[in-house]
Amino acid sequence: MEKEDLMNSDFLKKFKTEEELSSFLKELHTRGLEKILEAEMDIHLGYDKNDVKGNNSGNSRNGLTSKNIKTEFGEANIQVPRDRTSSFSPIIVPKHSNKSLSVQNLVISLYAKGMSLSDIEDELHEIYGFKLSTSAISTITEKVNQDILDWQNRPLDSLYFIVWMDGIVFKVRDQGKVINKTVYLAVGLNKEGRKELLGIWLGKNESSSFWMGVLTDLKARGVEDMLVTVTDNLNGFTDTIKNVFPQSNTQVCVVHQIRNSARYVVWKDKKAFTSDMKNIYNAPTKQAAKAELDKFEAKWDAKYPYAIRSWKNNWDELTVFFDFPLEIRKIIYTTNLIENINGKIRKYTKNKLSFPNDQAVIKSTYLALGQITKKWTQPIQNWGLILNQFITIFEKRVRL
Repeated sequence: MEKEDLMNSDFLKKFKTEEELSSFLKELHTRGLEKILEAEMDIHLGYDKNDVKGNNSGNSRNGLTSKNIKTEFGEANIQVPRDRTSSFSPIIVPKHSNKSLSVQNLVISLYAKGMSLSDIEDELHEIYGFKLSTSAISTITEKVNQDILDWQNRPLDSLYFIVWMDGIVFKVRDQGKVINKTVYLAVGLNKEGRKELLGIWLGKNESSSFWMGVLTDLKARGVEDMLVTVTDNLNGFTDTIKNVFPQSNTQVCVVHQIRNSARYVVWKDKKAFTSDMKNIYNAPTKQAAKAELDKFEAKWDAKYPYAIRSWKNNWDELTVFFDFPLEIRKIIYTTNLIENINGKIRKYTKNKLSFPNDQAVIKSTYLALGQITKKWTQPIQNWGLILNQFITIFEKRVRL
C-alpha cells in the first residue's frame, strides 16, 4: 500500500481511534520487515523459496525463529528465517540486535560494504521494494561527513603502549586527473589492552613530512607518550617520530625490510636468500641476530650489496624488538596488523576503481573501518602478562 493511500481520508476513516491506526501501522511494518528478511534470505542462498536450484546446493532454509525487536512503532515480534549453516546475517534486522535498521542506516550499511550509489538504488528497489533516488542516497551518506569530523577531532588517551602506523593507496580524481593518494592509518594499543583506531588522514604520497603532521595532530588531541611505535622503513620516519615523541622506541617493520631486500633478487636465488634472512630475525638475541647478519653479508654481499647495506643502515630500528620479552616481540616486529586492516578495506572498496574526490575516499574508508573495528571489543591475547611486562620495562612512564 502506497504512502498516499495511507494518508487518504477515506482510508483513515476506517479506524475509529488513533490506537487502531497505530496498531495497523505496526502490523504493516512487521509484515514488511518479514518480507524483507525473506528477500534477504533469497539473496543469501542464491535462489528463491521452493526453487529447484536449491537442491544439493550445500545450504537451505531451516525454518523460522521468533525475535522481539524495537521499531519506530514500538516493540514487535517477528519471524526471522534461518539457514542450515547458520551463515545468514540479515542487514535490516542485524544479528544480536533487538532493533531494525532505519532506511538511513540501511543505506549507510550498504555503502560501507562497498556498494555504489546506483547499486544501492537498485538494491533497495529490487530487494526491499521501494524507490530511493541516487541523489537522496547521496544526501544520506553525506551526513556521515559530520560524524567523521567529530570522530577525527575527539580527545585521545595520554598514553598508548604500542602505535602501529602505515598507509594504503587509492586512486582519486584531483583537478581532472586520476592520481594516487595515500590514506594514513594509526592504530594504538590502549591501557585496556584493546586496539583503537586513532585516526585517518589523506595525503598525496606517503612521506615522513606528512607523518609529522599526523603525529602532531595526535599530540594536539592529548597523546603524551607512545612506548613503542611500529612503522614501515620509510626514509626519515624514525627521526620524524623522535621529533614529536622523543622517548618512543621505534621498531621498523621486519616484513617490509624482507620485501624490500628481496625485490631485486633473481628468482633462482630467492628461496635461499629469504631463508637466510629468516635466521636474522628469528635469532634468540640481538647478538645472535648480528652474527647471522654477518653470515648473510659474507654469502650475499658480492651479488646483492644493496640488500646488505639496507639491513646494516636500518639495524638499530630493525632490532628494537629484541629488547622485549617474546610476548611483546610477536606484536611489534611487523605492521601486519595494519596491513590486515588494509586488506579488509580493499575488500569493502573493491567495487570502486577510483574515487571522485578526497571526501569520497575518506568517507568510504571511515565506513569500512567502522565495520572492521566492530570486533575490537576484547583485549589482545595474553594482555595481563604483556601489561605486567610493559609496567616492569617502563615503570616511570606507565600510569594506569
